[in-house]
Amino acid sequence: MDNSTYISLSLATALRRQLDVTANNMANASTAGFKGERVVFSSFLHRDDSAATGDTSFLIDRGSYVDQQQGAITMTGNKLDVALKGEGWLGYETPQGQRAYGRDGHFGIDPQGALITMSGARVLDIGGNPINLPPDALNDLSISRNGTISSLANGVIAQIGVFTLPDVQSFERIGNGMFVQPDLEGVRPAIPDAVTEVVQGAIEGSNVQPVVEMTRMMSIQKAYERAVQLMNGEDELRRDMLRRIGRPPG
Repeated sequence: MDNSTYISLSLATALRRQLDVTANNMANASTAGFKGERVVFSSFLHRDDSAATGDTSFLIDRGSYVDQQQGAITMTGNKLDVALKGEGWLGYETPQGQRAYGRDGHFGIDPQGALITMSGARVLDIGGNPINLPPDALNDLSISRNGTISSLANGVIAQIGVFTLPDVQSFERIGNGMFVQPDLEGVRPAIPDAVTEVVQGAIEGSNVQPVVEMTRMMSIQKAYERAVQLMNGEDELRRDMLRRIGRPPG
């Protein structure tokens, strides 16, 4: 393949990745506490002094990052729901036993009294342990701004864990708006967050704006189609050249 085909291929590959990320953002536009993902690209300049066309620039996928912009907070009136105002993260224990972090504060209680998310993950306290509520706690349950859960009958029950993730951009997505720490050296673990405010009776919505994402998706799709058309055009030119070369003289 010549350079023009390589350029189109690098563009199409990067755009396909961006299309997948944007589609995932769209699919989670209504997921509580979901944080959108953005792809980062850069150009790579290939120097070739012998080429008649000079240097060639390729598009390189440099990875992605988490958009930590605050989502809209909606009051629900549910005593178990919480929203976070700030940059902290809630801690969970997934059904598979993983320690995960996210912003989904739409909680419920399982038959054993454990505080859980709607996806079945157990909510952790500030010490990293699952939270269990006494059967009579729901009558007058109160959650303070620092996440302390209490009731008149039981006093202080637990403190919802709110954590800072110093290297959140290195964490891996596992679905349901959750992240887990990768098994890599140098990635700093979560630490307790004393700044983020917990709001009872509310949930934070996704920070994905559906209209913006849809517009972005349409733009990416058109650019991807142009890149594929360019590759097909180059391929057709090569086939035509080979047909001409292969014709017998006269």
